[in-house]
Amino acid sequence: MKELYVRDLQPNTVIVSAFLVQTKDLRYKKTGEGYLSLILSDKSGEMEAKIWENVAELLPLFERDDFVKVKGAVQVFRNKPQLTIHRIKKVPDNDVDVADFFPHSERDPEEMWQELQEVVASLDRQPLRDLFGLILGDPEIAERLKRAPAAKSMHHAFLGGLLEHVLSLARLARLVLQNYPTLDGDLVVSGVILHDIGKIYEMSYSRSIQYTSHGQLLGHMILEIQILHDKLRQLPEFPKRLQILLEHLIISHHGQYEFGSPKLPMFPEALLLHYIDDLDSKLQGMQMLIAKDATTSGEWTGFLPSLGRTLLKVQNYLANEDADKKAGEDDLTTPASADGDDSGVDE
Repeated sequence: MKELYVRDLQPNTVIVSAFLVQTKDLRYKKTGEGYLSLILSDKSGEMEAKIWENVAELLPLFERDDFVKVKGAVQVFRNKPQLTIHRIKKVPDNDVDVADFFPHSERDPEEMWQELQEVVASLDRQPLRDLFGLILGDPEIAERLKRAPAAKSMHHAFLGGLLEHVLSLARLARLVLQNYPTLDGDLVVSGVILHDIGKIYEMSYSRSIQYTSHGQLLGHMILEIQILHDKLRQLPEFPKRLQILLEHLIISHHGQYEFGSPKLPMFPEALLLHYIDDLDSKLQGMQMLIAKDATTSGEWTGFLPSLGRTLLKVQNYLANEDADKKAGEDDLTTPASADGDDSGVDE
């Protein structure tokens, strides 16, 4: 069993441990000298790593998605840990416990699956219950949905993340619908279940989370329409207009054209789906980045590309209240010369 995880790494220490190589890039300094830039990970998180020396010798020894054992120094760069690697070697797959290297939902997948079945059972319309019975009753879809991440990096980027995201939206939908009782809850919940289900085929997650070729070419919305149509062929009496509403929920849930939505939400239930999806993904993405940054004591995280900003670590910020008071007291007690010159400074 792996003993030292990313979450355990402390600045200014030398470590020896095994990791999964998420990315591997050969880059160049201004001098033209090459170096390797890596992202290493385990189930607790990921961190940047650099190889500055012996690059030509080490470059062919490992590839992306390999397990490697490294020796290196943990430092802080731009307010987050970074590992400078001194030694690295590939580790055979049978020498590691793969469960140590893949982040996964803290919830049991079978427990989440049962909750999803209860969500489907709560639908009022029998045609919708029949449809989701076919979708969730497909053994391949079920197996993939229990393991799939919701995204590569932006939010719920871990095994079981997609199912966790869907259930989070189902709970949000129930809360919001209490405030808007005239909305059609069946439509909102159906959109919740369908809106990202194509990601079970859009992404590969046997090692690092990557996009499949057909995922790159088609995207999850097209894949969701294909899943929907495949199951509807077994339900010839399914209401055509209800089908069209489900299709619109799928293709409008990104909410804006610039975010890849072919259509804007054109009825209230579609708008609600978009906003709770956006809320859940961004909040979980923020929480994930702050949790990853917990090893540093600063008040700000690194840059979050999906939101175009750095994030304030509120607890660290509040904890520095006493330091502010101390600084204020020091300002009041520090003597100053009457003319404003700094006394005691040599000219």
